[in-house]
Parts: sequence; structure tokens; C-alpha cells
Amino acid sequence: MANEKIRVALVGAGANTKLRHIPGLRAMKGVEIVGVANRTRESGERIAKEYGFPKVYGHWTEAVADPDADAVSIGTWPYMHRVMVEASLEHGKHVLTEARMAMNAAEARSMLAASRAHPELVTQIVPAPLTLKVDKTIRRLIDEGYLGDVLSLDLVSHLGGFVDRDGPMHWRYDRDLSGYNAMYMGIWYETLMRWVGPACSVSAVTRVTVKSRKDADGKSHTITIPDHLEIVAEMASGPVAHMRFSSVTGHPPGDQAWLFGTEGTLRLDVPTMTLHGGRRADKGLVPISIPAKDQGSWRVEEEFVNAIRGLEKVTLTAFEDGVRYMEFTEAVTRSAQERRTIPLPL
Repeated sequence: MANEKIRVALVGAGANTKLRHIPGLRAMKGVEIVGVANRTRESGERIAKEYGFPKVYGHWTEAVADPDADAVSIGTWPYMHRVMVEASLEHGKHVLTEARMAMNAAEARSMLAASRAHPELVTQIVPAPLTLKVDKTIRRLIDEGYLGDVLSLDLVSHLGGFVDRDGPMHWRYDRDLSGYNAMYMGIWYETLMRWVGPACSVSAVTRVTVKSRKDADGKSHTITIPDHLEIVAEMASGPVAHMRFSSVTGHPPGDQAWLFGTEGTLRLDVPTMTLHGGRRADKGLVPISIPAKDQGSWRVEEEFVNAIRGLEKVTLTAFEDGVRYMEFTEAVTRSAQERRTIPLPL
């Protein structure tokens, strides 16, 4: 099994597929990318020519049904993830799908049920990558009691700056393509789950500051996905989390995550991925070094292939965790719309 040849079909060859998945899969011994399906046959032919893939599929259904493929890597927008994942599983393919998992919680649960109906097949979601370097250290410090009881988490994430009303339309602004996902909300909630586990309730206020944008053809689109989010979540393990996500605030502070406990405090400076901490008897926060052996890194493709070969199990990220973060993102929208606290799980 360790030397089993794995043949992969690509569905969607966007930025992350070209940056990460293609080189990552090619770096694995005994792995072959057998073909690609893109949004158009013409774009698929360009990708195949650039990378030397032997096949170009005219439609994604041909890729998931290809008898020469053992696995499918899905790099499309969230609106297609459920149907493509479930079709791949029905055709006996292992599946790696891009994040965010789906459009909403119902789709995510459907995907999880389909994966459980095919336990012989590996399913994996591309994980939130921002904090891979520090996750193990933060989790270790919590487990060792560095913080004492964790009381609260504060997270600030800014994309962009002052309001840009003339910026172009992007697929992430289109609810029909992106679903309940907004900015880095799902990415960061997935990260917080690694540190302290899932939330048990969510209260949120959201704003859509720029209510319409024009696409490349000059057509105007109404925007309903928020560009500013304020979230308070009760975590099942005890702490309260306050999260702010915004793409319309100018001159913001650098993105940070704070963890406050009864005995200590941790601060993560996101742009540099540097960690500072201090305990009750300390005068302030000091840098915390992260040994090389504890620094995580991107190994998505390696984990996927190793799981197919039976060498390890998928941990980043399993479909169960994908359901949890999709329930969270949906609960944020429900809370804002209904002006009430939403219990989790849904």
C-alpha cells in the first residue's frame, strides 16, 4: 500500500490548485495527475499544456467518472462542492476538496453522510493554513496549564482598508457562489476549534457597507454578504470568543489573536506568526520561541495521499470539522438576521 500508485483528476485549476496542489501532488512518489477539467475546455487545454497533463475533460462529470483516476481534487467555488464531492464518491474516488466546505450547513451534512456511506474512500477538506506554524505550540501551552483556565479569546482580522465602493465584483461577494461564507470567518473558526474546541452558541451583528458592485462587463450586482462582522461566541470548553472581521476599516491594527486565562495570556501577531506570552508573576509579555520540531507546515497533499495508502488518517481537515465550521458560519447569519443568540450545533 505504501508504494501504491495514485492517479488524480483535477476539477478546477484555480490559484490554490496551481500554487499548492499541483506541485504538492507531483512531489509525492507514485502520484500522477491524469487530467484536468476547468470552467471551459479552452482554459482546461491551456492548463494541460502548461503542466503536461495527458487529458482534458470537456465537463467535470467526465473527470469524476474517469476509470483512470483513483482520486479527485476539487478546486471550484463552494457552490459546486457538494454535488462534485458526492458524485466523486459515487464513482469510487477519494476526494480532496477546497475550502470552504460548502454553501451551508445542510450541504455540509449531506457531504459528511455521503463520506460515511463510503468508509473505504478518503475525504479531506483543504485546511485553514494561517496558523499551522503555531497551532501545536498553542495547544501544548493550553494543555500544560500555561493559561490556567481559558477565559476569553479576542480575534481581529482585517482585509483591505477604507471603504472602496468602486472595487470590482468578486465571486466571494456573490451569495449564490459562496453561500454563508464571509471573509476569513470560517478559516479562523476552524483555527479556534484546534485550540479550544467548538462553540456552543453564537451572537452576531453584521453590516453590508457596499451594497452593490459591478462585474467586468459593467453589470451591477446586489451584495448581501457582509463586509463587517462582530461575533461573540460561547465556546463549549468555557471561554468566550469575540471576533471582528472587516474589509472596510481604514488604518486598522495588525491582525492579532489573544488568549486570556486565569494564570496567563498569549498574543499571536498574525502577519509574522510570532507568539508572545506572560504569566501572573511576569511583568509583561515576552516572545515565546517555537522549536522547529513543533512548527507545522503545509502538507495537505502528502496527508491526502498517505491517507489513501493507509499510512495516516486525515486530521486537517476532516469532514466532521467542516460541518462544524459550516454550522458556525450559518449561525452567524441567522443570529444577525433574527437578532438572537443561536445555539450550536444546529
